[in-house]
Amino acid sequence: MVISTPASLTEYFMQVDHRLPPEATRVLRALGEQGRMNKEELSLTSRVKRAVLDHIIMQLYALGLVDVTAEGKSKICSLTKLGWEFIDLKEEQLLQ
Repeated sequence: MVISTPASLTEYFMQVDHRLPPEATRVLRALGEQGRMNKEELSLTSRVKRAVLDHIIMQLYALGLVDVTAEGKSKICSLTKLGWEFIDLKEEQLLQ
């Protein structure tokens, strides 16, 4: 039985970043800059097609980076605390 040491959150985020498509970064940045928005607004703001956006949102939701709530017929997307930490880490990496 092999016991591995748990990865740090930074290491985990780095692996996540390598596996996510580039559209995911655009979606996260749009939510970080503009705040909560419905999928239509998010698609226009992030320049990601709706069909692709649905898949991206599912991936980001599964990772705990975004939250999706229903308001009437609309699905509203927003960043979670973990999502904000992920964006902060990406910004730090860009500055280095």
